[in-house]
Amino acid sequence: MDNKKPRLLVVEDDLENQKFLRIFLKRNFELGVCDSAESFYERLNENEYDIILMDISLRGAKDGLQLTKELRSQEKYKNIPIVGLSAHAFQRDRDNAYQAGIDIFITKPAQGSFLLENLLTALKQKSGITVD
Repeated sequence: MDNKKPRLLVVEDDLENQKFLRIFLKRNFELGVCDSAESFYERLNENEYDIILMDISLRGAKDGLQLTKELRSQEKYKNIPIVGLSAHAFQRDRDNAYQAGIDIFITKPAQGSFLLENLLTALKQKSGITVD
């Protein structure tokens, strides 16, 4: 078994969603989880990540779009795959997410297999990393 799983940072402020994502994604990824802009930057400073799952509607000082824009402006993170997750399904939400730098936009609730498929696709397209 390959013990070198890609590292996924899950940015999600809802505890129930965090639990589901941890359970569902731990088989394919080494996970880091955070729930705010502050803890997001702490996790980034502590570890290297291969991909980010970004909740667009974070509570607090900064939302997921703002964090994505900040990442895209940094040389180190400008090409990291970012999959956006949002409860908002309007076209303008989708447009705003892509303008901020999201690679793939998914609306909640997302079926687990669909979410996993999109994470793996983003990882392969942006980083060339494939997961068995």
